[in-house]
Amino acid sequence: MYAKSAWEKYSEAECKTCFDFCEGYKEFISYGKTERLVARRALEHAKKAGYKNLFEVDKVQKGDKLYVVNKNKNVCLFIVGERPVTEGLRILGAHIDSPRIDIKQNPVYEKQGQAYFETHYYGGIKKYQWVTIPLAMHGVIVKKNGETVEVHIGEDPSDPVLGITDLLIHLAQQQLQKPAGSVIEGEDLNLSMASIPSKKAEKDKVKATVLEFFKEKYGIDEEDFLSAELEVVPAGKARDYGIDRSMIAGYGHDDRVCAYTSLLAILDSSECEYTSCCILVDKEEVGSIGATGAQSKFFQTTIAELIQRQKGDCSFLDISHAMENSKMLSSDVSAAFDPLYPQVNEPNNSCYFGKGITFNKYTGSRGKSGCNDANPEFIAKVRKILDDANINYQTSELGKVDAGGGGTIAYILGNYNMHVLDAGVPVYSMHSPMEIVSKADVYEAYKAYKVFLKDA
Repeated sequence: MYAKSAWEKYSEAECKTCFDFCEGYKEFISYGKTERLVARRALEHAKKAGYKNLFEVDKVQKGDKLYVVNKNKNVCLFIVGERPVTEGLRILGAHIDSPRIDIKQNPVYEKQGQAYFETHYYGGIKKYQWVTIPLAMHGVIVKKNGETVEVHIGEDPSDPVLGITDLLIHLAQQQLQKPAGSVIEGEDLNLSMASIPSKKAEKDKVKATVLEFFKEKYGIDEEDFLSAELEVVPAGKARDYGIDRSMIAGYGHDDRVCAYTSLLAILDSSECEYTSCCILVDKEEVGSIGATGAQSKFFQTTIAELIQRQKGDCSFLDISHAMENSKMLSSDVSAAFDPLYPQVNEPNNSCYFGKGITFNKYTGSRGKSGCNDANPEFIAKVRKILDDANINYQTSELGKVDAGGGGTIAYILGNYNMHVLDAGVPVYSMHSPMEIVSKADVYEAYKAYKVFLKDA
């Protein structure tokens, strides 16, 4: 409501800086199609910037740059501040998982001359959006001997792509009578893998072709799929979107756009009064559960390790004080007002492309169910910081009150009694295979996160 377009304030030089910054982001999400790959690239950036493994440091001192990795899916970065960790941290928290399609444990089957992988979708998707588009497969297969084999199919220009077929329009009369949610059933999201029969097999010859491929290229047998983690995602790189190149089209903006801007914000920061932190988590799209989700004890344990190395011991109260004295921006995207679908939004309380980072005081659905609902004292503090730095920001709700809604990791960290506010980048076509963001919003988010770490 109060925000103006960031493009209007940019000089030609600032516009170029914005565009240049987004080139790095495009590379980041083009590579980071899974949470493992995002964590790997984030760690590469951190090591290049001089960050050291917390567990290889005996004594933590002011100015130390440290990292911790959890199960190859969480990354936590710290810049140790002037004040003790027990006086609180300034935290940027984003999730690095995105809606996708996962391969089942017993995936391979043959049907009438075609071989398929059976799948199970992950997170909230419109299933019909995932058919008839080029798909890629990324992940790991772990053998019983402990060897981990990486799988990547469909991204290299010389690779084949994979896909899920659909009915031709000429024979789809009955299909088109179904509600959109069941036009494509979950059990029908099966991945086409091969059609040439193996000359070595006596039965299930096309299935044998698939198994022979995986044996020859990756050295694995069919039973090894039992301990595999294979994710199917849109193939191809992120691209400039619009004739003015003002936007970016790509898979996984939710929430890797906030992960990247948070990551770069801490990497580009220096000495600070309070310890700076960037935490990248998994499993947000399915409730932030499990060992690598925001509800894991991983973060609390990491803070305890940090305190232990700073003051020589760590009590339960030390951890509690560190948490409740902290301030956090839950770096997660918001749904941009789409002029083609205005009926689900209330214009005065929506976010818009090109107007900067978005604050969601609360998310949740309908009666604020499942939300964090940030305190106004903290919102006022963040407003002042951004106004003083001339950074564009806006506020938003996630749709009309009874239209639906969604959640973030904000309430989970809020349970530690810390101040938390959702602050992220507006997105079009969220949770689709091709999401859209504005370059100006990406750049303003980066600047906002950086100044938050310094001044909050």
